[in-house]
Amino acid sequence: MANKRTLKKQIRYICGDCAAECAMACEIIPGVDCDKLSEVICGLAKLQTESLARTTFSFDRSRSEFENAGAYRKARTAYNTAAFKKLRSEFNEQLLRIVKEMNSALPSRNKSEKVSEAQ
Repeated sequence: MANKRTLKKQIRYICGDCAAECAMACEIIPGVDCDKLSEVICGLAKLQTESLARTTFSFDRSRSEFENAGAYRKARTAYNTAAFKKLRSEFNEQLLRIVKEMNSALPSRNKSEKVSEAQ
């Protein structure tokens, strides 16, 4: 990850694209459960808000607790790496759950068409 700004943009793009897919599915696909997709869009908004809030955190130790600046930077980098890795994995898990909900809103005939096209 280059920086927090890039991560926040990616979170907004992913959630926005999924919400757009839900809105488009309501308009284009006949027989889709629009109420369920509306709930999915609300879930995406909540996921985006929570994930963006979790991107801002701080290292809980000060420079004076370390013997030198190198040890401090190394510890801070390890902390940030672990925190962003956890954020990414939790975001991906929640997003997969939401995508499954999106797919369950499709009518059964569209699901069978998608499976036969993939094979």
